[in-house]
Amino acid sequence: METKIRVLVAKPGLDGHDRGAKVIARAFRDAGFEVIYTGLRQTPEQVVHAALQEDVDVVGLSVLSGAHMTLCPRIMDLMKKEGLNDVMVLVGGIIPDLDVAKLKNQGVSEIFQPGASTEDIVAYVRQNIRKK
Repeated sequence: METKIRVLVAKPGLDGHDRGAKVIARAFRDAGFEVIYTGLRQTPEQVVHAALQEDVDVVGLSVLSGAHMTLCPRIMDLMKKEGLNDVMVLVGGIIPDLDVAKLKNQGVSEIFQPGASTEDIVAYVRQNIRKK
């Protein structure tokens, strides 16, 4: 029996818009993934704690506030400190092209900007996941 891919969908920071996070959470669920949604206004520490507690394979961060260059590096640092190096991290939202390479250098697996299809995001996870 194949184990389900476990995905944590998180909204770090003060951004109060979560429609996109809910859409991707539903797409992951419909694809057969097990989804944990943290809700709005999570601190980096709360996101990493949830990832650790839930033993997830993927952390999906939705950032629309423009704080991605503060929040994402902090989350990546905390994940490394907790030994979560094998967890795939995806970032979706309003991420300028100039910041994509910087985030990937921090350890983010992939960035999904506005217009990315849920099918492409699900396919990326399936093709690149490393099960524990």
